[in-house]
Amino acid sequence: MFSILRRQGHRWNHKRVHRVYCELKLNIRRKGKKRLPKRNPESLSVPDSINQCWSIDFMNDSLWSGRVFRTFNVVDDYNREALAIEIDLNLPAQRIIRVMDHVAAWRGYPAKIRMDNGPELTSVKMAEWAEEHGIELKFIQPGKPTQNSYVERFNRTYRDEVLDLYVFRTLSEVREITDNFLIDYNEERPHDSLGKLTPVEYAEAKKGPENSNYVRH
Repeated sequence: MFSILRRQGHRWNHKRVHRVYCELKLNIRRKGKKRLPKRNPESLSVPDSINQCWSIDFMNDSLWSGRVFRTFNVVDDYNREALAIEIDLNLPAQRIIRVMDHVAAWRGYPAKIRMDNGPELTSVKMAEWAEEHGIELKFIQPGKPTQNSYVERFNRTYRDEVLDLYVFRTLSEVREITDNFLIDYNEERPHDSLGKLTPVEYAEAKKGPENSNYVRH
């Protein structure tokens, strides 16, 4: 919040921002889970340029009526940019492929994709599509979501700021609010992990021969 206010021209210091933040009762304690320390943690490498590795994952939520819907999230590991969030009641393998083809039409295909072992992602259609476009599919170990940390971190933000924050009556409402969230996440919000730059600014700042095909949708 402090970084966003500074980018908007406000000159408040950290202490004043924190005081107002607390007075508005925004300092709600986050629920955390007790976790055992990992004995042999595996480091997640950071790509050198865009499209070296995408991370993908599914999420579930429900409408006011109780009907469950799914989201399919695509993140570029390099600049943490959310490339797509597809939302529907059912998302089969063919739909997933169509979403990634749509992203690739303006961004290019990735060298590899990191994912879990869901049935849509381990399907023959997915394997054939990846082979056709020269994409390496990297499957994480079952029960090890930390091996897909970039998209899992994005999922937590999307859950806190969209799925858990609103009551949805229709899928159209979910899509509209999600589209606005993506603009804020990618283009307006500075990320600590990117040196206080937005994902779009980070890709532009690091633009070189390896990132020459970076374009905005």
